[in-house]
Amino acid sequence: MSYFTKLKQKMESKTVKVGVIGLGYVGLPLAMEMAKSGFSVYGIDLDQRKVETLLAGRSYIQDVPDDVIQSSFSAQRFFPTTDYRVLKELDAVSICVPTPLSENQDPDTSFIKGVVREIIKYKKKNLLITLESTTYPGTTEELIQWEFEKLGLTVGKDFFLCFSPERVDPGNHSFNTHNTPKVLGGTTPKCLELGALLYGNLVTNVVTVSSPKVAEMSKLLENTFRSVNIAFINEMALMCDKMGINVWEVIKAASTKPFGYMPFYPGPGIGGHCIPLDPMYLSWKAKGFRFHSKFIELAQSINDNMPDYVINKTAQVLNLYAKSIKNSRILILGMAYKPDIDDLRESPGLHIYELFQENGAQVDYYDPYALSFVDKRGNTVRSISYDLDQMKNYDCMVLVTNHKSFDYQMFADLGVAIIDTRNAFDSITGQHIYKLGNPAKMHVEEERVVLLA
Repeated sequence: MSYFTKLKQKMESKTVKVGVIGLGYVGLPLAMEMAKSGFSVYGIDLDQRKVETLLAGRSYIQDVPDDVIQSSFSAQRFFPTTDYRVLKELDAVSICVPTPLSENQDPDTSFIKGVVREIIKYKKKNLLITLESTTYPGTTEELIQWEFEKLGLTVGKDFFLCFSPERVDPGNHSFNTHNTPKVLGGTTPKCLELGALLYGNLVTNVVTVSSPKVAEMSKLLENTFRSVNIAFINEMALMCDKMGINVWEVIKAASTKPFGYMPFYPGPGIGGHCIPLDPMYLSWKAKGFRFHSKFIELAQSINDNMPDYVINKTAQVLNLYAKSIKNSRILILGMAYKPDIDDLRESPGLHIYELFQENGAQVDYYDPYALSFVDKRGNTVRSISYDLDQMKNYDCMVLVTNHKSFDYQMFADLGVAIIDTRNAFDSITGQHIYKLGNPAKMHVEEERVVLLA
């Protein structure tokens, strides 16, 4: 009986043993979905603390409740470990390791390469491998297929290979691993068939494409689309600031058009595991074909410079109060990269914090979700506690993350100058509230200076 037939029968009977390598924001939800679907799941992560936390029945991912972890243990479906030797027992593995950028903005695929070495070491044949880590088109072939073929193995016969990009959106209460369509590209038709059988048990809709390259490119298109459009609206915000126009009012007016327009919103920068990184993977790969993507690099430049704009905006506002950033007490409201989550990956708030420090400010932050982070100097920085009496002593507050749990009226009532980078104070009027994409002004009224946003 061929390897393909054996794996197919195991897929159909749900007797396959599956592994998820990398138990982060992508891997842990995927592992839980596999366990819910009736598979025996071995989660592999080299971080001993993560494994110990899971073994204690606790989750470190906001979108995965503790009771889901505990249920997977009760059903004897989930087995977290740091030991790659479990690969010997597995029939399928999904690779969900990080793919960061180097300091030179080049792809860092070292985690994928490390996983491939371990797979080759412990399990060369009769295995379905699915790469989920976001990367450049061609990675699945170059870093996995070719390495196995060097050993004399044939893809589609001795081993099976797919790429299926993750589509995780932390904090999204409408879409999750199960109900988000899953794009899947197989190296051969048999690879695609096995991959579709596996993921068809996990998600409501598997969207098959002709090759791993198409699947890899689709992920980069999704996130580059967002990066370019966010950069465009950020540039519009800078323009409106110069022209004395409220960009938020402009967006609201344009959004009334029922066709041919999709609203995007400016902000202090881009964050998360996808948008700041993925377009640069595509740009880097394109250069190998002597193609230079001006849109991608321009968008990256605009978005990367938004934290500097926030610093300049703060300096303008403080200047109206006859103060400078240096020695001013500044409170950043929100540090996570998006509302209502604790995810700090690539958050613009981290860069804004560092810029304030470099400019001599006494800077603190408050975030009820992201309670601490490690700064560039290796120091642990912790969120201050929620204390309005303490908060009113700051010279200004900079709203970076618009958490729904924030009481914006209470913040406004403190009377402290506020720089709002998310239009979170839209329904609140106050001469001390200043907005990104809207110039800070002042005029004289009854022989006193009145500050206007």
